[in-house]
Amino acid sequence: MASRHMAAAAHYLAAQVALQVLEAGGNAIDAGVAGGLALNVVHSDFTHFAGVAPIVIRSADTGEVVTISGVGCWPRATDPEKFQRDHDGDIPPGLLRTVVPAAPDAWLTALERYGTMTFGEVVGPAIAYARDGYPVNSLASEVIGALAEHYRRWPENARVFLPAGRPPQPGERMRLPDLAATLQFLADAEAAAGGGRDAGIAAARDAFYRGDIARSIIGYHESHGGWLRTEDLADFRVDLEPPVTTRFGDVDVYACGPWSQGPVLPQTLAILAGVDLAAFGHNSTAYIHTIVEALKLAFADRHHHYGDPRFVDVPMDILVSDDYAAMRRRLIAADRAAATMPAPGLVPDTAPDAAGVWTEPPLDTSYICVADSHGNLFSATPSDGCFDGPMIPGTGLCPSPRGAQSWTDPDHPACLAPGKRPRLTCSPGIAIRENHWAMPFGSPGDDVQPQAMLQFLLNMVLFNMTPQAAVDAPRFATFSFPRSSAPHEYYPGRLSLERRFGDDIATDLAALGHAPNWWRPWEWQAGGLCAVRRDDVSGLLAGAADRRRPGGVAGL
Repeated sequence: MASRHMAAAAHYLAAQVALQVLEAGGNAIDAGVAGGLALNVVHSDFTHFAGVAPIVIRSADTGEVVTISGVGCWPRATDPEKFQRDHDGDIPPGLLRTVVPAAPDAWLTALERYGTMTFGEVVGPAIAYARDGYPVNSLASEVIGALAEHYRRWPENARVFLPAGRPPQPGERMRLPDLAATLQFLADAEAAAGGGRDAGIAAARDAFYRGDIARSIIGYHESHGGWLRTEDLADFRVDLEPPVTTRFGDVDVYACGPWSQGPVLPQTLAILAGVDLAAFGHNSTAYIHTIVEALKLAFADRHHHYGDPRFVDVPMDILVSDDYAAMRRRLIAADRAAATMPAPGLVPDTAPDAAGVWTEPPLDTSYICVADSHGNLFSATPSDGCFDGPMIPGTGLCPSPRGAQSWTDPDHPACLAPGKRPRLTCSPGIAIRENHWAMPFGSPGDDVQPQAMLQFLLNMVLFNMTPQAAVDAPRFATFSFPRSSAPHEYYPGRLSLERRFGDDIATDLAALGHAPNWWRPWEWQAGGLCAVRRDDVSGLLAGAADRRRPGGVAGL
């Protein structure tokens, strides 16, 4: 708990960086950007500076909640038919899944529009960690080790992430000197610009998207068969958009739009709003069954409707409406689970793709949230590791391979196209309980993200748990829908449960038609929830970070 300001992040060093910026006089946005940039370094196994960074911000001055898309678009030269023609409909690792790097512009836009500090002031800790090194934690060592053969596909990736030809071990120092130089180059461009803070931030943006860094990225793509070109970077800007919202009891929940999976959370809450979940008992068979069935309905709509609204007509107002939620709620049967992903509510059903044997999703995402003494809130889910696309020599950058979350089926709403954004899994959120509290919250975890966020929020709202108790509670997740990332595997009925649940729960769920699967008792693939709750009356803050990962909370 704290009395002034607080940050929580999926890596404890990033939370500490954010607190340092708050103590130096920055607001929540300054601190969130600083912590996010630090995550791009100390959590580089899961997120990267040239990746994605969707953001949700609540302004204390206006009370407005806004989202920053933070995901890049497919290059103009993209040939959608190539994947059907040459890759059997798959989107292979490598340059061809690269979209425009959006995180740099997302961080700079948040800082420019809602922050008070310069880029140089907030990027300093990230530069220091990249230059001087940081200690590798056990999870990072495990993940890099599991993906070692992926890093070895490209010499530059192997050089950085497999020093001495092997994964870094827990407690060893990891350095990213080329990334440090790139970040310092942007800070120097800002300092040389003159003309005030906005002009300096614009100069840093130009240095990445129009200057030497852009030329290095484009030169590599031109030489190695990639699609990125000068105009793709030079013309790119992230979008500022209103959030998708729903009201659950007296709590308003804000999420990113259908260019992401963000609306899954408000949709599921709208479906569950008509159910007395508390009466079932926390994490009882009926409770888990009902939540899972509601999630399946929301994921079905995600599969059939969500995509970049600039290219497809997403009926978002209908999907989160009370009438539609009531109609979907009636499809939940108390005595049996849906054997497959349910049909969507607005269009005829089509069979989802099915492929492969079960493998746990490769999670490559992080998270940070901040609340300051003024009431500003910051929530961001930066992502994109460096294991499924090549690093650009001399830059320390692995331009966003987020194209893996597009589809190649031309009839799918998230099918790739030149200029179109992939349907992103990253989905930060903000929840506000009127006259009580306001809270940024989120989680890494691919398709588990909205599921972990849902369970956390219900734990707090329905069962009055503290944020940390709500994070610590045993977690479950359904996978009864096509996965977001290529090759979009589909596992009907699969329901993963942390081993802290009893055998009787799994037996009862199986009797209802679910296919239970055991996770470890504290499974990192069940998400990495972080949150900061600010009390409206006292101004006191309570934060939480997930012990399933190396997260941390820092506040004063």
